[in-house]
Amino acid sequence: MSEEKPGFTVKDRRIFAEKDEDVKNKEAKNEPSKQEAKEEAKEESVSAEEQKTEPKINLPEINFATFIISLNASALLHLGAMEDPASGKKVKNLPIGKQTIDILGMLEEKTKGNLSKEEENLLKNILYDLRMIYVKEQE
Repeated sequence: MSEEKPGFTVKDRRIFAEKDEDVKNKEAKNEPSKQEAKEEAKEESVSAEEQKTEPKINLPEINFATFIISLNASALLHLGAMEDPASGKKVKNLPIGKQTIDILGMLEEKTKGNLSKEEENLLKNILYDLRMIYVKEQE
């Protein structure tokens, strides 16, 4: 006699319609028409656009100089040289300020020979100024 190992049993619980037409009729009743679906999608997109009505801000052109100036502003903020725009207070966080200065130094090293004279001078001057501020703030 063979021993039956305990296992699992598979039971099919799907519901089958006797005719395919019954299934199609049920689906047709429950689903909106394609035209109705398109109209609903249009209404949703229009309402989403209305919610996004924020005033448009003219941002400066994105280039190397604006990127460097942005990092400079961040470093100045963390070194306590300028006020936080959100709170209006000067807050010092020297480790983050130093990290931003190091990022600018890395950019200077990695972009050597690939910058215009103006970009090179901008980066060099900003780094010099930030490093001097950092040394003064450490005292």
